[in-house]
Amino acid sequence: MAGRLEGRVALITGAARGQGRAEAVRLAEEGASIVALDVCGPIAGRDLYPASSPADLAETVALVEAAGQKAVAIEGDTRRLADLQRAVDEGLSAFGRLDIAVANAGIPGSRGLLHEISEDGWQTTIDVDLTGVWHTAKAVLPTMIEAGRGGCIVLTSSAAASRIKEQLGDYGAAKAAVNHLCRTLALENGRHGIRVNAIEPGFVATPMVINEATLRLYRPDLDHPTREDAEPMFADKAYLKVKPLLAGRDIANAVLWLASDEGAFVTGAVVPVDMGWIP
Repeated sequence: MAGRLEGRVALITGAARGQGRAEAVRLAEEGASIVALDVCGPIAGRDLYPASSPADLAETVALVEAAGQKAVAIEGDTRRLADLQRAVDEGLSAFGRLDIAVANAGIPGSRGLLHEISEDGWQTTIDVDLTGVWHTAKAVLPTMIEAGRGGCIVLTSSAAASRIKEQLGDYGAAKAAVNHLCRTLALENGRHGIRVNAIEPGFVATPMVINEATLRLYRPDLDHPTREDAEPMFADKAYLKVKPLLAGRDIANAVLWLASDEGAFVTGAVVPVDMGWIP
């Protein structure tokens, strides 16, 4: 039986690991060919955990192929519009169309009080977590509009966009702006049959959450907290008590629904996937 995305092509940023990899694999399982973009290297000033690598991106491609689909891998930085355009061009060259874009690439914030964050730190957060999302939409929309088949764009926001916490101010501000970007893009492109939605993940077991600096935000009483130390706190923050942390696949399932015909009449929505994170 054909998958829900049979014959479609999806561009996914931040695809080397974490949520992006899970999204690439899940969409491939439903029939989509994948254009996988990732910076595959460090972002200056964000060394909370090891950066993604070319080997990580190659592993994503291998997993997509194991799911029975083809993938094109591009090393690129969403802060550079030219890199996104190159990804679109290579995707079109390989597959002849582009139907779905998932603007997933992101980094943690500066991990400081807002008035103590450096200008460079602030700008880096905004450049990756907001401008990179805009670049993704800007690069894919002309192709989708010209093709005349409609399309779907999914932006990765965060529960931090609406739930305030110290030392997440730059990150939360960028993600709140992503939600506004989502609604505006949906309004402007609905006439072309292009849907734009955002996902607000809660705590997901990826390197962005499972690192000492982030865990210390939630267990400040410990000098070197582990995942096990923080999990009871994560569980307490959710209405659903089924597990302390989401998996990347949990987010990917929501992206799949929005990208498929099952979400055909959903646009301009910000969808929380956070087990009911209590502010």
